[in-house]
Amino acid sequence: MSEPRKILVTSALPYANGSIHLGHMLEYIQTDMWVRFQKHRGNQCIYVCADDAHGSAIMLRAEKEGITPEQLIANVKAEHSADFADFLVDFDNFHSTHSEENRELSSEIYLKLREAGHIAQRSVTQYFDPQKQMFLADRFIKGTCPKCAAADQYGDNCEKCGATYAPTELKDPKSAISGATPVLKDSQHFFFKLPDFQQMLEGWTRSGTLQDAVANKIAEWLDAGLQEWDISRDAPYFGFEIPGEPGKYFYVWLDAPIGYMASFRNLCARRPELDFDAYWGKDSTAELYHFIGKDIINFHALFWPAMLEGAGYRKPTALNVHGFLTVNGEKMSKSRGTFIKARTYLDHLAPEYLRYYFASKLGRGVDDLDVNLDDFVQKVNSDLVGKVVNIASRCAGFVHKGNNGVLVAANAAPELTQAFLEATPSIAEAYEVRDFARAMREIMALADRANAWIAEKAPWSLAKQDGRADEVQAVCAVGINLFRQLIIFLKPVLPELAREAERFLNVEPLTWNDHATWLADHSLNPFQALMTRIDPIKVLAMTDASKQDLAAAQDPAAPAPATGNGELAKEPLAAEIDFDAFAAVDLRVALILKAEAVEGADKLLRLTLDIGDEQRNVFSGIKSAYPDPAALEGRLTMMIANLKPRKMRFGISEGMVMAAGPGDKEIYLLSPDSGAKPGQRIK
Repeated sequence: MSEPRKILVTSALPYANGSIHLGHMLEYIQTDMWVRFQKHRGNQCIYVCADDAHGSAIMLRAEKEGITPEQLIANVKAEHSADFADFLVDFDNFHSTHSEENRELSSEIYLKLREAGHIAQRSVTQYFDPQKQMFLADRFIKGTCPKCAAADQYGDNCEKCGATYAPTELKDPKSAISGATPVLKDSQHFFFKLPDFQQMLEGWTRSGTLQDAVANKIAEWLDAGLQEWDISRDAPYFGFEIPGEPGKYFYVWLDAPIGYMASFRNLCARRPELDFDAYWGKDSTAELYHFIGKDIINFHALFWPAMLEGAGYRKPTALNVHGFLTVNGEKMSKSRGTFIKARTYLDHLAPEYLRYYFASKLGRGVDDLDVNLDDFVQKVNSDLVGKVVNIASRCAGFVHKGNNGVLVAANAAPELTQAFLEATPSIAEAYEVRDFARAMREIMALADRANAWIAEKAPWSLAKQDGRADEVQAVCAVGINLFRQLIIFLKPVLPELAREAERFLNVEPLTWNDHATWLADHSLNPFQALMTRIDPIKVLAMTDASKQDLAAAQDPAAPAPATGNGELAKEPLAAEIDFDAFAAVDLRVALILKAEAVEGADKLLRLTLDIGDEQRNVFSGIKSAYPDPAALEGRLTMMIANLKPRKMRFGISEGMVMAAGPGDKEIYLLSPDSGAKPGQRIK
């Protein structure tokens, strides 16, 4: 028998700035299934991860919530850890990039790169927020597109016309953080000389470490010529200060992948049998795999291996890249209830339903994976309950009633059991190359054969016939043993079902090699239901809850009416509506292109609104609050876009803008948060 492999596995680090959703879970479940398979085979496989806890976004959210960044990342880590555990994702260690191990390793790697001549330094001119006293990343700058004049565009590209540009080209730039007009300011920055590693990367990325589609994409960047990578940020910034450079911090993407190393080093301190250098040293013979999404391949396939090479560490054995998650054929949607948080799913459905469905759809490529909710219900109910668990439930009762729960030694289907044995290498190979969908197809094909054989033998009919008791026991012994084989094959995907099956089978935890053995003259425990069917009502409740989460988050958005003395007005509530009625309201972000008084009307303004793909004419009774209508032009507001057009004396009003206030001059046109785009639906 060959020596067990030494394998270290990581998943991309979840950002410590929000909840885990099903799109995230695709990666962690995929990785967990592969790791469990390796452990199932007897290999030494270590799975580490961490929260990505640095950056301006963390700092700003903590400030908004009135807590320290450390408190924020601790809260989020607790939430993430609970979600992962309840989805049966079994990390050997889940750490944080805001750790002493990561501080030490980041400083060490930077200093080694600097000593080897791979760090450059030069002045950079950037926008600076004079109110917040901080330099602004591109995503924190908004303004008018220099190409098409679309308002409220980000600092590096226009979402309306698709143009790319430098932030300094924006017209009327504003800080998305404070609203202040930014000023240009110079600062010294530090750069990693990525072009130094062009030749190494050309070879490494074509050495089998990447899927072909990923290698082809990376080749586009390599052929265009690599650029030096800015690895520094100025204070204020939540992260690690660069050694010897007060007020300068490592950019979050420098220390984030080093977090893989830091999490493993943290584990080594608690498990003395693990040697850090044996996995990360230049001469390491261990295997190292990163599971990541296709949106971050540049960091993992260019910057990261170059950093490791320059600092004297080993490079990954392979990157396993996956696509995005869609639901019902579309991008996850909050309005449709398909942007589902991990916890919302867990509140309604068992984790193994989704684990199996992901496995049944996951190939080894980078294509997006779609969760069709109707197919999800049908497939789980048919495959897991109707095929796998059905075998045990069909046979267990006859074994208990007819033979006191003891499996007889007879094998009444040697050809069928041999087929199960012969299928094992192919299933193992599918797991190994991460073609989970093929593994599930082959496993379910075996389940179909087992069910067909049991149906043919019909022990329920034999049990009614005199003198056929031994035959009944022989058939059911085969059925239970084939069920056991299926559980062995499915254990990496369905660990909880495997535990329940092991309890019923009265066996020690099953390993992959147990497929070669047979339960004979063996006592079973009483059978209890191992898995129940998905109730479609629970899926509907889950999507409804996702919509309700959104509604609850947006409920306090509008200002409450006020009385003249500053107290809240005690006005009676309108009649209640159900959630479906509320969800039917189509709220859109609208750009006010033109605002003008309506001749002959005391209260009305005529607004010309851009809602992305069309313009609308809307009359609004807000003239008293906005005596200079032109001041509204260029402003974003919110409108009800699916309100039936209303014919008025002055023309047709094609919607309604949203405003609040007691009236007269105290009317406030509502505006979306920064970052909204004309035509976006407010969900």
